[in-house]
Amino acid sequence: MRILFLTTAHNSLSQRLWIELCERGHDIRVCIAAAPEAMIDAVARETPDFILAPMLKIAIPEEILSRHLCLIVHPGIKGDRGPSSLDWAIANGEKHWGVTILEAAAEFDAGAIWASHEFALPGDAVTKSSLYRDQVTEAALRGVLEAIARIESGESRSGAWQPQKLADAAPMARGRLRPPMRQADRTIDWSRDKTAAIVRKIRAADSAPGVLATLLLGQTCFLYGAHEEDRLQGSPGQILAQRDGAICIGTIDGAVWISHLKAKEEADGAFNPTVGVKLPAAQVLGPLLRSVPKASLPIDAPADHRTFREIVYTEEADVGYLSFDFYNGAMSTSQCTRLRDAFLHARSRPTRVIVLLGGADFWSNGIHLNVIEASPDPAAESWHNIHAMDDLIFEVLNTMSHLVIAGLRGNAGAGGAMMALAADRVFARSGIVLNPHYRSMGDLYGSEYWTYALPRRVGQKRAQELTLSCKPIGARTACEIGFLDDAFGENAVAFVAELKERAKRLAQDPEFRAMLRRKHERRLDDESVKPLAVYRAEELERMRVNFFGPDPAYHEARRRFVFKGNPQPRGGRVPVLAAAEGTSWFPARAAARAGARVPSAP
Repeated sequence: MRILFLTTAHNSLSQRLWIELCERGHDIRVCIAAAPEAMIDAVARETPDFILAPMLKIAIPEEILSRHLCLIVHPGIKGDRGPSSLDWAIANGEKHWGVTILEAAAEFDAGAIWASHEFALPGDAVTKSSLYRDQVTEAALRGVLEAIARIESGESRSGAWQPQKLADAAPMARGRLRPPMRQADRTIDWSRDKTAAIVRKIRAADSAPGVLATLLLGQTCFLYGAHEEDRLQGSPGQILAQRDGAICIGTIDGAVWISHLKAKEEADGAFNPTVGVKLPAAQVLGPLLRSVPKASLPIDAPADHRTFREIVYTEEADVGYLSFDFYNGAMSTSQCTRLRDAFLHARSRPTRVIVLLGGADFWSNGIHLNVIEASPDPAAESWHNIHAMDDLIFEVLNTMSHLVIAGLRGNAGAGGAMMALAADRVFARSGIVLNPHYRSMGDLYGSEYWTYALPRRVGQKRAQELTLSCKPIGARTACEIGFLDDAFGENAVAFVAELKERAKRLAQDPEFRAMLRRKHERRLDDESVKPLAVYRAEELERMRVNFFGPDPAYHEARRRFVFKGNPQPRGGRVPVLAAAEGTSWFPARAAARAGARVPSAP
């Protein structure tokens, strides 16, 4: 069937549905529904068999509803209505929630029910964004496939089956009409709220809209990324410590870490690059944290208490596990540097296998566009960030003492997807979405040694197709083309359990030394044909033009991304090509640094 998606954004849910339906032979067209006129034009142009709205914030015009079957993916249980379904579910501590496939109607979420699937909420640790990407997406897929099967079978047309009217479902349903959740519903009272309540409020607003709060330092910000802390204590509302960009705030019964803030617009309208940008908390507060102590925590410290940690290293027998959980998968210059140092630590250990285990929601999405946008010089910060990514990946590519496994529990995009290819084995959870391309960000070329790592896995022709088409791919297709070695596990827990078994078997394999030798020989052969330093220099020369050249496409696209389509002015600064040449990050110097001798195999 030809199915038209009307969606406010082609996000992780709509991309997953697009992938699954395309793989089943359906012809899917996507319309970013910014206005009613865009929807009307798309329907007239595409002539769909039916319309699906995976995530839509505006009403479908009556002109479309009267002529076409339109199904809405609503992230709520049967009978639930309103735009804040997940917010209320988390805030109220619901034990079970669900997704309902509704027929679009003039009244929001009041149409007939075509399918409904429930799931257990995974405890207090869940955030709205992680719930949406995981349980909601899986339930939505099941519901959409069920609805499509009914359409294709003709059950609804023949009268053998009819969608359930809301009025008939309501008496037996747990769901009800709920108002939009406002900031007044999310208010934090530092003098009364316990840690668990504060964390729940922030997680119910993550990653949008955040919880608006005034810190004791006088700053009014939106709060994101809450983590309980059960050792540090201090006055409620007081900032007690900072770690890796996050701040720890005292509560009446302990403390809470806040990883990210978004500053409110200043009353005087003065330009401040951090206003309106979600950033690491320490970057927003800046000099205000000068007297706040840093609570350092080694990456291999025991996980014996609740706290905030971005990078964790553990060992099980001959396998080292390096977990990195960066907010929304974005990796700033400092995060790349810390992860590289952590990887070097893992490589120094007497283990055989290193497993790079990204976060549960994201493996990585590449360079940190928000941090770049808020920096005094975005072009220069882009340059530093991509070099830090390359430095990390260079070490993974040149690891001859261990076999390296990339374990993708969550989605990956852009340079983050390419980073995984530096490993010797690349495994992923079934159902993840990959976006191995850069061009949609203002025709960005990309680095991360992708011109070396991607073709050696999928071939030169396929590498060009992936990077030029800018289309998402699913785990099944990624395995078929060689991007992934395998995909397994119905959820993150099952994936990690199987991944550990595979890592253990690989470390104990009698052919382990022979595998290391073959790896080393291949790296030497590849280096003799074309050194990694040349790949890096060629990629960075293209990116230097993206960052510092006369075409502002990358900078404009980045601002649209950061400000959700409403970019803020930056005082008219224009990047200059020559700006990079006076720094230590100029490509020629970087290439020399990357051209280190390939280490000998053990």
